[in-house]
Amino acid sequence: MYNRWCDKKGYKISLIDYLDGDTAGYKSISFEVIGNNAYGYLKTEKGIHRLIRLSPFDSGNRRHTSFASVEVTPIYDNNINIEIKETDIRIDIFRSSGAGGQSVNTTDSAVRITHLPTKIVVTIQNERSQLQNKEKALEILKNKLYDIEVKNKEKELKNIQGVRKDINFGSQIRTYTLHPYSLVKDHRTNTEYKDALGVLDGDIDVFINELLKEGK
Repeated sequence: MYNRWCDKKGYKISLIDYLDGDTAGYKSISFEVIGNNAYGYLKTEKGIHRLIRLSPFDSGNRRHTSFASVEVTPIYDNNINIEIKETDIRIDIFRSSGAGGQSVNTTDSAVRITHLPTKIVVTIQNERSQLQNKEKALEILKNKLYDIEVKNKEKELKNIQGVRKDINFGSQIRTYTLHPYSLVKDHRTNTEYKDALGVLDGDIDVFINELLKEGK
């Protein structure tokens, strides 16, 4: 859905990391969106998304509900002053792998950095070398830490986005229903759109624009 939306906006997507699902799809996937105002639009997508459909993996063709958690982090200026102490991080090196567990590198080049004080974990396996993966992982970690500092300062003043719900499976922001009817509903603005397949193909501007109008 986001890949299609970025294509329509003329934004570039750079894959950072992914983990294959047990049977199909992905357990998790991280990517960078490059383009003007990308974060301004996509910050409205942060939260839990619920999908209701006839599962292709159910031999009884029964209706199933699935959930996906979306996190959106901005990329800040490269001159931000965030110090990462070597004693605060743990770096693990491992072999990059593609779909089905096939090795895509002849040497261990993937990098996982854990920031011990905050428990933030960043994994990079997309670059050509271990050094490039490490540099990219540190850059992303730096942005995440800066984001935390910005949010802490905002809390001291006021919450300009209103009351936020905890991100959990009981507070989804949007529901995509494919069966027994076609409907996508955003629970924050009560905006509804009947072409669910069109939304999953990237037509999410109607929800983004309504949220931006309401200042959420």
